[in-house]
Amino acid sequence: MSDKTDNDVSEVFANDHEQVVYCRDEETGLKAIIAVHNTLLGPGLGGTRFFPYASEQDALKDVLRLSRGMSYKNALAGLDLGGGKAVIIGDPNEIKSEALLRAYGRFVQSLNGRYYTACDVGTYVQDMDIVSRESKFVTGRSVESGGAGDSSVLTAYGVFQGMRASAEYLWGAPSLAGKRVGISGVGKVGRYLVGHLIEDGASIVATDPYEGAIQWLRDNFAQVEVAASAEELIGADIDVYAPCALGGALDDATVAALTAKIVCGAANNQLAHPGVEKQLEARGILYAPDYLVNSGGVIQVADEINGFDFERAKRRASGIFDTTMRIYSLASEEGVPPSVAADRLAERRMRDVGRLRGVYLP
Repeated sequence: MSDKTDNDVSEVFANDHEQVVYCRDEETGLKAIIAVHNTLLGPGLGGTRFFPYASEQDALKDVLRLSRGMSYKNALAGLDLGGGKAVIIGDPNEIKSEALLRAYGRFVQSLNGRYYTACDVGTYVQDMDIVSRESKFVTGRSVESGGAGDSSVLTAYGVFQGMRASAEYLWGAPSLAGKRVGISGVGKVGRYLVGHLIEDGASIVATDPYEGAIQWLRDNFAQVEVAASAEELIGADIDVYAPCALGGALDDATVAALTAKIVCGAANNQLAHPGVEKQLEARGILYAPDYLVNSGGVIQVADEINGFDFERAKRRASGIFDTTMRIYSLASEEGVPPSVAADRLAERRMRDVGRLRGVYLP
């Protein structure tokens, strides 16, 4: 969806968001912001990002952008859930503690179900177990605590389904066999994606700024080629580019340098600014909308709300293949980039199904 948070933050809030809550607890050092974008389809669901933002204003911009993105992601995934997100300000390696997470959980509980939280950058299933000791509106908990476990599993699976659909649309076969895939970021999601692609017969070149991630690759998938940097990977001879790190991966310079014919990855908010989608289309590069193909994780944690069943969640995540094909067909019919077609489909569902919430049920 278009990124409105580049404009004045107050305007974004006035136009888009239902509720923004500032959460502070001096004793634990907790400083957090919870944003509920809309609840047209149901309570807002989105993860908690724990990050050392340079300023509170930066944190606010991020949570507004991310919560809005969750509305579109949940709508396009066919979930009866709205969009929400939370950010905790600070370095998790320095200030994360049981007391801080439990204080945060009490703020989540105070919203009384308007917002369900889960994992994101800087938070893990063990953290959600702690948060859930103070709030019942928590998902993405560990299997031992009755939760769905690591949502990266189905995030990667969904990206793989989106990649298969892209290959079907562009090359006529739903497989990456014989193709060269460049993966930028082999963290929680990228690792699982490597496994799917190797099994499918693809060759892989990957990069990651953290040496530990590269060492994991060498230990587990010695056949994967390692690029020295993201810039080297982008310019390499690849068929598919998979951004799987932080957002903003697709900017003017990246699009100009890409040799890949498909972009399909797990990172959120890949388009650095409005207009990049048109640049991709002009260069003949097929872009799989990020919030469509990376929705396997939210499908996984959403399934936990009513009692988790992995096979049921995986079947639903498999539907990312069909939705991706539908988006490409709609984009072709309407003469717009796939990202615009995805926005329109998500907005149509929010409008049509959300309207029914105005019908009184005794």
